Amino acid sequence: MGEKMTMGGDGLVVPDQPIIPFIEGDGIGPDIWAAAVRVFDAAVDKAYGGSRSVDWLEVLAGQKAFDATGDWLPEATIEAFRQHLVGIKGPLTTPIGGGFRSLNVAIRQILDLYVCLRPVRWYEGVPSPVKHPELVDMVIFRENTEDVYAGLELASGTEEAAKLIDFVKAEFGWNVRADSGLGLKPISETGSKRLVRAALRYAVANGRKSLTLVHKGNIMKFTEGAFREWGYEVVRDEFDDVAVGWEDCGGDPGDRILVKDVIADAFLQQILTRPAEYDVVATMNLNGDYASDALAAQVGGIGIAPGGNINYDTGVAVFEATHGTAPKYAGMDKVNPGSVILSGANMFRYIGWSEAADVIEAGLEATILDRVVTYDFARLMEDADEVSTSVFGSAIIERM
Repeated sequence: MGEKMTMGGDGLVVPDQPIIPFIEGDGIGPDIWAAAVRVFDAAVDKAYGGSRSVDWLEVLAGQKAFDATGDWLPEATIEAFRQHLVGIKGPLTTPIGGGFRSLNVAIRQILDLYVCLRPVRWYEGVPSPVKHPELVDMVIFRENTEDVYAGLELASGTEEAAKLIDFVKAEFGWNVRADSGLGLKPISETGSKRLVRAALRYAVANGRKSLTLVHKGNIMKFTEGAFREWGYEVVRDEFDDVAVGWEDCGGDPGDRILVKDVIADAFLQQILTRPAEYDVVATMNLNGDYASDALAAQVGGIGIAPGGNINYDTGVAVFEATHGTAPKYAGMDKVNPGSVILSGANMFRYIGWSEAADVIEAGLEATILDRVVTYDFARLMEDADEVSTSVFGSAIIERM
């Protein structure tokens, strides 16, 4: 029988047989989950010789949940993640016409999973559009609950939008066109500081060399500019023994972590031209979405990009495939399961089972090096052995 993980004074307390909730996902979700869970179980068995295992607990969201319960995101699913702390999910469809803007965003906001963690690195053999994908080795900390993704929007032509337009005209002298849709972009000191704090703790724990704050503060001075300032305050007030800002050291941090900042558009250029200069990155929601997908393209695409949503204070974390449901491929046993597989590897690292994560990554890399790949990579490689989703999972297990 499995046991629940708990939070202790020093972080997660993980039993040898933890119960881990999972959402299979919609569209291609069942295909990629079936391959991934076999990889996870094989890796844990390989790494720990049978002394550890996972007790998987299925919970429902998306179309499967709606068909079974009439609810797209049942409260029982949210409560399962709260109670068991760590879970994993496939891609989810979003209902058309109401309910949720995005089920994925809803899960993050309801559970206050304020960090979207996106490690980005190249695995040898993966086809890439750039000459030196091996220079990309970054960990993106994307704020997950604020910014324009907060969903605070009013539609053009509505009474509510007209009220807000009138209000800002009267109170602040702002002239907004009457036919505008409006959105609010909240960036708080609380949200900014806890994100940067988490990024710095990660950098310290993993021996990383630098942290870069990515922002558009030259234009949005009181939101993104404030994010930058609050980030440096965290460095000075809480981490001055292990980290130092560029302005406080002239670019020479000694044995401390160097904290610097860069304008978002310059960052998007430099991750192409000088990717080796970036290590851990902290940024806001919209910037993080753009940057993490752009980086994923450099190392093979979102089909192989892992993601996780984490609240480091409560311990609750939901790891996920970063791509969509691709309904036209549903049930075809065709697509690349790499995103959810590598998300599972990151989940194992999060719970302290790094040996299992290493086994997964080594098996995946060896499979790709042998040119045994799904169609998305096969069309970009010469002499590739194109295989199905399930066969790709089996090939990883064989090479562990």
